[in-house]
Amino acid sequence: MTATAPAPPPARVRAAAVLPRLALVLAALLALLFAAAGPASAHAALTASDPGEGAVVATAPAQVTLSFSEKVALGEDSIRVLDPRGKRVDTGEIRDMCSGSTIRYGTALHPGLPDGTYTVAWQAVSADSHPIAGAFTFSIGAPSETTVALPERQAGGGPVGAAYGLARYAAYAGFTVLVGACTFILACWRRGAAVRPMQKLVLRAWVVLTAATLAMLVLRHPYTGSGNFADVFDLAGLKAVLATKTGAALVSRLLLLGAAALFIAILFGAFARRQATAPEGGAVAAKTAADEQDGKEDSRDAADLFFGLAVAGSVFAAGIAATWALSEHASTGLQNGIAMPVDVLHLLAAAAWLGGLTALLVALYTVPEVEREAVRRFSRIAFAGVVVLVATGAYQSWRQLGSWQALTGTSYGRLLIIKGALVAVLVGVAYLSRRWTARLGEAPAVDAAADVPAPAAVPGAVSRETSTETGVSRETSTAAADVPGDPERAAQLARQRAARENALRRQARDADPARAGLRRSVLAEAAVAVAVLAVTTVLTSTEPGRVVAQEAGRNGASAPAVPNRAVKITLPFDTGGVNGKGSVRLELDPGRTGSNTLHVWAESPDGAPLDLPEVRVAFTLPAKEVGPLPASPDRAGPGHWSAPGVQLPLAGEWRIDVTVRTSEIDQTTVQKTVKIG
Repeated sequence: MTATAPAPPPARVRAAAVLPRLALVLAALLALLFAAAGPASAHAALTASDPGEGAVVATAPAQVTLSFSEKVALGEDSIRVLDPRGKRVDTGEIRDMCSGSTIRYGTALHPGLPDGTYTVAWQAVSADSHPIAGAFTFSIGAPSETTVALPERQAGGGPVGAAYGLARYAAYAGFTVLVGACTFILACWRRGAAVRPMQKLVLRAWVVLTAATLAMLVLRHPYTGSGNFADVFDLAGLKAVLATKTGAALVSRLLLLGAAALFIAILFGAFARRQATAPEGGAVAAKTAADEQDGKEDSRDAADLFFGLAVAGSVFAAGIAATWALSEHASTGLQNGIAMPVDVLHLLAAAAWLGGLTALLVALYTVPEVEREAVRRFSRIAFAGVVVLVATGAYQSWRQLGSWQALTGTSYGRLLIIKGALVAVLVGVAYLSRRWTARLGEAPAVDAAADVPAPAAVPGAVSRETSTETGVSRETSTAAADVPGDPERAAQLARQRAARENALRRQARDADPARAGLRRSVLAEAAVAVAVLAVTTVLTSTEPGRVVAQEAGRNGASAPAVPNRAVKITLPFDTGGVNGKGSVRLELDPGRTGSNTLHVWAESPDGAPLDLPEVRVAFTLPAKEVGPLPASPDRAGPGHWSAPGVQLPLAGEWRIDVTVRTSEIDQTTVQKTVKIG
């Protein structure tokens, strides 16, 4: 008789085999999509500057200051001021001018800057680890042409930004699966510690999280700086990163992962061996008194080992979650003392639910005999996780949005709506899973060899026994010594026997419709969970609604032409007579529309006060055909005149005419145009 090879596995089995791979590919594609969609917006924003963006100031300011919505880290060249030809005119020294809740930094300018348009380029790292940058211009006297081009590359963008974003997504995914799978094993299915697919899942999650953290550490310097991959090899830059809060958090995460490797080794070593040798289903055998005593000691040792693993696992999970909470958006802004522990709880609840869901999916597809009680325990843990997620998520949303308008008027709010909708779908599917769990029946026992010829009846046959705990096949030769010999036929018969056993096992698995329905609903949950994780990752790099509102207030308000400080100008004069040379200094305080106080000082060429017979001042607004509005200051001292209550009714380009008389016949008029806001 001609033996035929076993038929190829059914399409359902092939689909089940590739489902985990498809889920990983989908997660990677979503991460790449969100990372390539554009550079990440940061959580800090420039809320004010002095001079303001587009301002025209009458005299050269002594310094340029920048105000931010939250704390930032600046380097030596974080603020650069360039003249119209592109030459730096700042001293390069960063001044910390923070006071209380006001976050302000500045840099001094060289004295005697000529009129023209100046460019301010700045770059910093916000307190929640995201790079920020920007540029704006202001003018002294009047705007002019400038050769300086504003930078087009946004901070954190480009290929380096995409790679860093992908590593951030992989880190979140690795943490979620690592913590969730370990929680599922210890809290729901201890026998799973001896199951090979579960071991692979945990180990791969640990490797992904470790590799992603290392990638973020080496990419951190180019990500926050030049944006060039070559800077990965800049050891000075790496040293600077290690001195930052984010660098310390990444190093701490690596150290915790190193310690967690020992936890995983014990979980899949001593703990797994104890679970593999534990009695099944309450089976009772005759025991002597000594056996009972040994059993009690073993039980105590097993309980101690479980307790130690549970405590160590909780510490490692909370510690790794804290590396995000202590370095990203929870560590800054409103109520950060509350927000950080809330963020840790949020991450742990998400990992217990979504990571445990991944572990349950792997168990259902690779070990169909997973106990009903294990599924029910996970259902209770998932429900608790959802409650914690809703509570902590509501607090975080309130903290980051700041107003109902931001919910629909900002990218952060719209992403929150999308995430909320996905979570609602996820909860709905989870409800279906709970219903399938309630109807779940234990898989019937199957004797795979019941209808199969005994091994001894097939010369040279090889029996293949598949462990229900590990899913690993083991082969034993039944009559190798007595087989005279056709090894090819013996191998073919062995394959037929294995295929028959697997078919019977699949038939037993599919005999319980509740178990099949549970697998489908859990798969749907996992697919939606991937989308939730992707949106969450994008949320961590999107500008919160509170910051957007502050930035909009800065951009929406008209930038003052002259900041809230006095207009000061110096005008040289020469009347042509004896002692007719000198200069007048004019100060208009506060230099705004409405009432102002005018001061005029006259000085000789050597800087001494110069008493003049007469000084007159007039203000003209040519664009509105207003003026001249005369101001006759009174003598207040040697070479000093003042006039209170000088009214300037409109904003615009005002021409100031100063008439100076040095004798009965010698006088001149000098003028300068300033912008009054």
